[in-house]
Amino acid sequence: MWRALTDPDELMGWDERRVSLVSAADSYPSIGTPVRWRYQLGSVRVILRDEPLEIEPGTRLRSALAFGQLELDETCTLGSDPGDTERTRLGLRVVASNSVPVVGGVLDRFTVREFVSEHTDARLRAIQKWCENQP
Repeated sequence: MWRALTDPDELMGWDERRVSLVSAADSYPSIGTPVRWRYQLGSVRVILRDEPLEIEPGTRLRSALAFGQLELDETCTLGSDPGDTERTRLGLRVVASNSVPVVGGVLDRFTVREFVSEHTDARLRAIQKWCENQP
């Protein structure tokens, strides 16, 4: 599961919204070394900036993600599933600002919350499907 979170090829395999790398990811993840991806956000292609902030190999990856003005603090944690020692439990915590400035106004907290909820749900479903289908 850790490899699915940290290997750029695997990331693009399960997160179909990550279209391609814009900047090299030789040492990804590396604290303070951002990686940029072409990212499909609905019908719009944007640049996703992904900067690892904390790394505990095999257990925790915290990153600052930015889709233009929208910035997220995302923490992935891995641990044993207490009910099944053969399974791994993935936790995903996402923090965002209450409002985001955009040209001509702001995205209010309800719009930001809706985006973050959809983003989190889609990531969890996609990685679960990817990991369950690996040999």
